[in-house]
Amino acid sequence: MVRIGGFLAALLLSALAPIQAPAQGSAAQARARIAVDLELVLAVDVSLSVDSEEAQLQRQGYVQAFRDPLVVDAIGGGILGRIAVTYFEWANSAHTQLIVDWTLIESPAAAERFAAALASRRPGPAHYTSISGAIDFGAALFKDNGFEGTRQVIDVSGDGPNNWGDLVIHARDRAVKKGITINGLPILDQSTGPFSRYNIPNLDLYYRDCVIGGPAAFIVVAEDFTAFASAIRRKLILEIAGLTPPPARPVPPLRPAQFIDDGDARISPPCDIGEQLLRSRNEDF
Repeated sequence: MVRIGGFLAALLLSALAPIQAPAQGSAAQARARIAVDLELVLAVDVSLSVDSEEAQLQRQGYVQAFRDPLVVDAIGGGILGRIAVTYFEWANSAHTQLIVDWTLIESPAAAERFAAALASRRPGPAHYTSISGAIDFGAALFKDNGFEGTRQVIDVSGDGPNNWGDLVIHARDRAVKKGITINGLPILDQSTGPFSRYNIPNLDLYYRDCVIGGPAAFIVVAEDFTAFASAIRRKLILEIAGLTPPPARPVPPLRPAQFIDDGDARISPPCDIGEQLLRSRNEDF
């Protein structure tokens, strides 16, 4: 029988031992994440209150924005000069379609590739409106995305209140607790289509009081779908630069909420207004 010395035995056992993969979340993996000025989730409403033409106007608004020199300049003007962005469309809590996965944008060419990827797929509608589901889905996208941003922002745009899934304030508070900022782009839709029964007055106040939250959260309002492109361009520039809309002089009450003074007589809708409307409709049948 051949006896193996202690040193040789330890060496042999070490060679035969299975190779273990590094643990998830290790320091080496943390160092591998790409540092960016902003991690941005774009969450876009495609519920049935948004018809096909309106959904296309939204999509094209984002395509045009990422091709806009002012947006590209805002990206390059950051401390690091780069952001990470992903884009998904949502309706009910089970309908979340990731259109473009996390993308590093650090040059005009990268911004153009992101815009081209957005333009290559058509929006797909679904029933009901779950802003809460969109926030939860968006918050989960930050985990293990390969980036390390100084800010994490979910940008929610839509034309109606939450009416499906958890209450929107609960999802908002969960995201804010994680250090995420939620900004809003309410679209003041005045259409008279079959789903217009879910439209509410003062949607901008609803977004302000029930949807947005976190450090420096703000809304930018599109007065209709045709105004969406200019609204999203302005909003993206503000988000990328880490700014909020400056205060402005009071204007007539039909204007966006962030421009209304404390004397405005408009009343903010309750945060469960969408659920109330859905219940009342179901009780009619």
